[in-house]
Amino acid sequence: MWSADCIRSSSDRADRVGSQESGVGTRMRIAMVGNGRMGKAVADLGSQRGHSIHTVVDSSDNAGGRALTRERLAGADVVIEFTRPEAVVPNLERLIELGIPTVTGTTGWSHALPRITGLVEARGGALLHAANFSIGVHLFLRAARELSRNFSGRPEFAASIREEHHAAKIDSPSGTALLLQQRLGDSDRSRSFPITSVRTGTVPGTHELVYEGPHETVTLSHVARDREAFVAGALAAAEWLPGKIGVFTFEHLLFGETA
Repeated sequence: MWSADCIRSSSDRADRVGSQESGVGTRMRIAMVGNGRMGKAVADLGSQRGHSIHTVVDSSDNAGGRALTRERLAGADVVIEFTRPEAVVPNLERLIELGIPTVTGTTGWSHALPRITGLVEARGGALLHAANFSIGVHLFLRAARELSRNFSGRPEFAASIREEHHAAKIDSPSGTALLLQQRLGDSDRSRSFPITSVRTGTVPGTHELVYEGPHETVTLSHVARDREAFVAGALAAAEWLPGKIGVFTFEHLLFGETA
């Protein structure tokens, strides 16, 4: 169970991240790998905060990570990678080899995480990966875990997860939904948490945990109204990572969790 001190500590750290998002720290040279909607939005916000965009690597000239050369990335303080599931692993392998701290928001590669972690550890590098860079989502995940503990042992309630994203999103289920399913399963092993995925329109992202009883329904949800929630978090991660060694998630930044 969360103690009051734990809740305050988590909230205080999240507040500090929010404060960082509105302030300007050390100016950085950021290399962008991926030039889609998220990549462009992060680059725009980075420029507004006084960082310089060192280079932008588009997928059209980066098959197998071939454009990620030492010469092109020389002088970059950090890399932010938003690409596709089939591209992310070769990109990360190359960036780890070059020794550049890297933040990635690409999803759909969890099968390769143990190997990538081994590469980071062997090289003494730094990688922060997250399926979602929204502060609210990570607070939602913690609330969902606590809710699942309270519903454990109540088989009359059927549990399920529903997630909805824009039609252009490639992976399904979303990385956040899979992470939610994992966290819930760790808290309540007595039931499964099936996921329903919807891809339609321009919805940035909605995740719901639903407990359906015989005569009532309990729903916990997070709705992203604007992509800026993810953009600000990704940039905060890039500002936080340089100088660190190891593999991190967004929760390390928000809550100070140990790896």
